[in-house]
Amino acid sequence: MDLDSAPKTLHLDDLNVGDVFLSRAQAVDAQQIVQFASQFDPQPFHLDEEAAKDTYFQGLAASGWHTAAITMRLMVESFPLAQGLIGAGVELSWSQPTRPGDVLRVKSTILSITPSRSKPDRAIILFETITLNQRDEAVQKLTSRIVAFRRPQGDAMRAPA
Repeated sequence: MDLDSAPKTLHLDDLNVGDVFLSRAQAVDAQQIVQFASQFDPQPFHLDEEAAKDTYFQGLAASGWHTAAITMRLMVESFPLAQGLIGAGVELSWSQPTRPGDVLRVKSTILSITPSRSKPDRAIILFETITLNQRDEAVQKLTSRIVAFRRPQGDAMRAPA
């Protein structure tokens, strides 16, 4: 589903294994990288382009946590789950750094849906989110377990777009 065709909010009843959600694009520039790092990850390869040249990254690189924060924003926008994205565990990896000038977007896929045995109004969704740059190269992979709720009884069934 893309942003334009996704229902306003999704419930467990609307979801199927294999569903794919695509986000909009988000540009990243050097100022954003330095600003985020200054507050949350003050390391030379995130703060100073000159100093970064002599590091492992050989140039300015966004903090992985910056990439993760952008990913989260794009996930929330492109996967409008009723009651929000409530995490129940994640596995996160960065395959390459996000650089100034990169344009990120996320592609999220439902891998599995496991109904709760004790709470029939919910399930755990295994959700894989790949963050891609403008060259379609993966910069991050996030596999998360997310709590999804059934539509409350009495709500009209909304047909997915």
